[in-house]
Amino acid sequence: MRYILIPALALFVSGCVPYEIPDESHIIDAAKLMGKHETSDNLELRAFLGVDPARIEWCAAFVNAVLHANDIPGSDSVSQYPLTARSFLQWGETVNEPGLGDIVVFPRGNSSWQGHVGFYLMSYIIDGEEHYLIIGGNQDDSVTAEYFPASKALGIRRYIIE
Repeated sequence: MRYILIPALALFVSGCVPYEIPDESHIIDAAKLMGKHETSDNLELRAFLGVDPARIEWCAAFVNAVLHANDIPGSDSVSQYPLTARSFLQWGETVNEPGLGDIVVFPRGNSSWQGHVGFYLMSYIIDGEEHYLIIGGNQDDSVTAEYFPASKALGIRRYIIE
């Protein structure tokens, strides 16, 4: 199952314990954009992201836009390169076990600067291996929820209210 229905996700989120973030409204906001495609929904995504998703890799722009829409600082608060997924490795606090809404960074490609970033929803065991279900942008050129091997995660980050 690659896609989660928004009502099911909303029900799941409402029953979860918060993880030191203001609330899980950022996950609800991300879920409202599920299925939006970088070309067929370009104007809507461009307005939300502040960049043209048909022209750039936009996973980090998506995470930053969702955070900003919920008054949570994005990776622009800690990095000169907030449109790179790995900029989130400097954001928030490192945690060992992900919680709902945490940000997870994965490698992508062969370059040390490349990556992918999204919001953690839950864990599943697939073929004996733990996978994280991640909602993010630029997953098959759309906003989707997809599985990523937990063993590939470069970092799990959480926003801590001080």
